[in-house]
Amino acid sequence: MTAAAMAARVDAVIAGRAKAKAVRYAGYVVLFLLVLWSIHATIIADTDWDRLGGIASVMRAVGRYASIDIGLIPHLWEPMVETFMMACLGTLLGCFISLPVAWFGALNVTPSKLVVYPVGRFLMTLSRSIHEIVWGLIFVSAVGLGALPGILALACRSVGFISKITAEAIENIDPKPVEAIRAVGGNDFQVMYYGIVPQIMPIVIGTIIFEWDINIRRSAIMGLVGAGGLGLTFHRQMVMFNYPGVTTVIFAILLLIMLGELISHRVRKAVI
Repeated sequence: MTAAAMAARVDAVIAGRAKAKAVRYAGYVVLFLLVLWSIHATIIADTDWDRLGGIASVMRAVGRYASIDIGLIPHLWEPMVETFMMACLGTLLGCFISLPVAWFGALNVTPSKLVVYPVGRFLMTLSRSIHEIVWGLIFVSAVGLGALPGILALACRSVGFISKITAEAIENIDPKPVEAIRAVGGNDFQVMYYGIVPQIMPIVIGTIIFEWDINIRRSAIMGLVGAGGLGLTFHRQMVMFNYPGVTTVIFAILLLIMLGELISHRVRKAVI
C-alpha cells in the first residue's frame, strides 16, 4: 500500500469517527430537548400552581400527617395479618398457575410451537400488562368484597413474572443432561424431573421469593378497591379525613414491608 493510499485510509477513519461522534452528540441534544419538553408538558403546564399555593400552604398540608392515631393501632393487627396472608396465598396460587404457562411458553419443551407456545407467551404478556389494581377491580366485581379478590388479583399479576423467568430459565438450560436421559430411554416426565428441574430450581425459587416480596407491597394497596387488608383501612382513614390515622396506617405498611424484606432475605440465604 502506498503512502497516499495509507493517508487516505487514515483520513477516512478519522472522518468516520468524527461523524459518529457528531451523531452521538446530536442524539444527546435531542434526548435532552425531549426531557425538557416532557418536564414542561407533564409538570409545568399540567400543574395547577394557583391551587398549590406557596411553601407555607404546602407545609400546612404536610403537617396534617405529622402525628399518629394511637387509638387506631390495636385495630391494625388484623388488617396486617390479612395483608400478609393475601401476599402469601396470592403468590402460592400464582406459582401453581405459572407452571403450565411456563411449560407452554418455553420454546424447547412446549407441546406445540405453532399453537401452545404463542398462547403461553400471550398469557405472560397479559398478566404483566394489567395492573394489580385493575385485576382487583375485575375480581371485586366478580366475587365481591374481601380478601378473595385480592388473592386472585395478586395471583394473576404474579403469573406473568414467574412464568416468564421460569420459561427463559428452561430455554437456557444445558441440553447435555436432557440428551443423556433421553438416550437411556427416559420419558418426558423423567426428562423434566431429572434433567430440567434441578437446573432451574435456584432461579425459580429466587423468583418466587422476589415476587412474594413484591406482593406484600401490592397487597397493602389492594384494599383501595375493596379487597381488604391495610389498603381498606387506609382508604377509610382518607375518606374520614383522619390524617393521623393515615400516617399510622402508612407506618403499619412500612413495618409489614420491612418484615417481608427480612423474611425474604433469610429464606433466600437458606434456600439458594
